[in-house]
Amino acid sequence: MRSEREMYELILGTADADARVRAVVLNGSRANPDAPKDEFQDYDIVYIVKDIGSFADDPGWIDVFGLRVMLQKPEEMREPAGDGSVAYLMLFSDGNRIDLTLLPVERYEELLGSDSESILLLDKDGIVPPFPPASDRDYWAKPPSKLEYDSCCNDFLWCMQNVAKGIRRDELPYAMRMLHLVVYGELHWMLDWTIGAEHDFAVSPGKLGKYYKRYLGAGDYALYKSIYSDADCDHIWDSMFAAMELFQRCARRVGERMGYAYDEEDERNMRAYLGRVRSGA
Repeated sequence: MRSEREMYELILGTADADARVRAVVLNGSRANPDAPKDEFQDYDIVYIVKDIGSFADDPGWIDVFGLRVMLQKPEEMREPAGDGSVAYLMLFSDGNRIDLTLLPVERYEELLGSDSESILLLDKDGIVPPFPPASDRDYWAKPPSKLEYDSCCNDFLWCMQNVAKGIRRDELPYAMRMLHLVVYGELHWMLDWTIGAEHDFAVSPGKLGKYYKRYLGAGDYALYKSIYSDADCDHIWDSMFAAMELFQRCARRVGERMGYAYDEEDERNMRAYLGRVRSGA
């Protein structure tokens, strides 16, 4: 596997040798000093370029980065960004990955945006204003409004009855997708807020909760692991009640810190209802 030094030399050497590339910016976890370092970190790179269309006219130009296992070009997928940028997501045979985005120089300020995980690596013309020290502050958990908190609690509990209905009807795809996409979607919001509230909203839970193990207490994280089940109906029921226990713990703590009341009656009523549906009463 090529080393980090080799990869940066390749990325910057390619940019330096190509007159169309005027600046290079690093984004993502490699720009975040608090992110765990390992061999699976992508190189999230932005090339600010002139004549962006000329790159598309020569699709083989990216071969310089190495032998690829696979390539994805988001602009050619079913939901392209359509913002004037061009991206090449490249996984190489040695295990390295580069997510390379090209931005037209005349629109780079508009498209680059303000990402706190940004480091300027090369600027041939001095066109890119200095970035503040890189951090993950743009990804810190944000405090919920009362409406957001109440809506999350209500939707989490309300949609549990949809899962129950799917189980009793033996409609496994409906039950599992409702549970994992909708119910657990609300649970993940509450977990993010819990981590934020207990760290003064100055930490990031990580993309898709990848830092939950770091920030949730051992008991909460053990309970979190138990919300995932196989396709056995009894196991799905168990995972639902585990999720309700975890949600209740976290919603109470967030509510206390934010001054919001958790609706205990809704919780009791839904637990009783689910118990009746599970038992067939």
